[in-house]
Amino acid sequence: MKKLLFTELGLSNEILKAVKDMGFEEATPIQSLTIPEIIKKNDIIGQAQTGTGKTASFGIPILEMLDEKSKVTQFMILAPTRELAVQISTELKELAKYKKYVSILPVYGGQPIERQIFSLKKGVQVVIGTPGRVLDHLERKTLELNNLKMIVLDEADEMLDMGFIEDIEEILKNTPKNKQTVFFSATISPEFIELTKKYQKDPIFLKVEHEQISVPQIKQSYFELRENGKNELLCRLIDLYQIKLGIVFCNTKKKVDDVVANLQLRGYLADALHGDMSQVKRDSVMARFRKGHTEILVATDVAARGIDIDDLEAVFNFDLPQDEEYYVHRIGRTGRAGKSGYAFSFVSGKDIYKLREIQRYTKTQIQRSIIPKIEEVEEVRMSQFFDKVQSVIDDSDIEKYINLISNMLTKDKDITSLEIAGALLKMYFKGKIDNSQNIEENFSGYGQNNRYQKDIVKLFIGIGRLQNVGVGDILGAIAAECQIDGKLIGKIEVKDNFSFIEVPTHEANNIILKMKDKTIKKNKVKVELANISPVNKNFNTRKYFDKPRFKRV
Repeated sequence: MKKLLFTELGLSNEILKAVKDMGFEEATPIQSLTIPEIIKKNDIIGQAQTGTGKTASFGIPILEMLDEKSKVTQFMILAPTRELAVQISTELKELAKYKKYVSILPVYGGQPIERQIFSLKKGVQVVIGTPGRVLDHLERKTLELNNLKMIVLDEADEMLDMGFIEDIEEILKNTPKNKQTVFFSATISPEFIELTKKYQKDPIFLKVEHEQISVPQIKQSYFELRENGKNELLCRLIDLYQIKLGIVFCNTKKKVDDVVANLQLRGYLADALHGDMSQVKRDSVMARFRKGHTEILVATDVAARGIDIDDLEAVFNFDLPQDEEYYVHRIGRTGRAGKSGYAFSFVSGKDIYKLREIQRYTKTQIQRSIIPKIEEVEEVRMSQFFDKVQSVIDDSDIEKYINLISNMLTKDKDITSLEIAGALLKMYFKGKIDNSQNIEENFSGYGQNNRYQKDIVKLFIGIGRLQNVGVGDILGAIAAECQIDGKLIGKIEVKDNFSFIEVPTHEANNIILKMKDKTIKKNKVKVELANISPVNKNFNTRKYFDKPRFKRV
């Protein structure tokens, strides 16, 4: 089916701005189908799996239809678990970022009911809750549903399987007859059908029909690791498999920019492709990629539409896609024209459930792989280096350089040619191998460099999200201005008006002095010592710095 851009859905500027901030450009298939119909106030049955973007499917229409002037409860969402209720609440609050007067409250068991009652008395427009706790509030008369415009059942099949049918029916009986109903379910059981017949009026049934695509020539594998280890793993795989042309897929434009910044700092020929770029810029990026001037293209799904390159060697799912159909389209870009290709997926935390959905959809067993050890990568790098050395010996005039080495040996009889070669090798690889991060034991990666955790400090930077500054901007500016290897920089936290960055202690004073009066994205930068690193609480900053004049916050 045709997937729509959010800008094609007729949404308000506030919602479009929030969606853009979240990094999304294109609606998922279920969102493309359901958002227009829900806004038209039709009753809906949506069949969709977890992880396909259902929350925005009903969340965006709710926020568009909500009367901000009225403080009564206008919308209710029922979810099977407290975790899902909290997740829905968090996403709705992100979507409502630019709506001034929207109140959203999750209610669930395990949380003090008095706190919920206090919030409900103040007035809550959108309530998200588990059936048991919602029913409890109805019985206590602390929740009033007389003005309810819509009720949503999310993961209805799960609630029915958990035995919530009686609670759900009791809640539905306490709602106005003229309300709108939106029921989402991964499976359509007879019990679910009975529920829809009883409480819905001429519902529109919407289901995403998946497009099956064969990917026989592609070697698919996944790596399970923490989020902050992904950048290091990406670099190892590029080196180990000697990828000369590959695409890295991320779900958001911000992530694309951060990954590109990290790759460029490590010396890779990487470029970004996403929806914030003009068509002229996109064409320029693609031209460089097709000619091989760019090795690694980092892109969002929307920006990568229509990419058709026969020699593409690998696809990296830095983020697993929201929809399993996207996965097939992504990896189908490699293994073209009868050639084989690699598809590497990075799985972090709950992504493992999304991966299982992908495997069910593709009817393929994606093999789990072991994170390659740095020794394996070093061996490949060394082998590549010596191949280059041999080609220089074979094809180049190196007499001048041989004479320089000979003069050095003549001046110092204690030095051997092997020692000179070893020193040159060390100089060449310094920072390229020595600073590789350990992701095998503790999954640390970009933003969490354990090699330096015993001797790091945190710096305060007086700019943040509201100045349109991201992790990649701060990392790139400090690495460039202070001549510091990006791999030495630790965790970067970007807040609204300020940021924190962890750096090696021995570089802190240099960064503070070098960044004085510098700008990042035209914003003047203020850098100060923030506090003592929690990893090294005993470090004496006063003893280390010549002038202990830095403000603690």
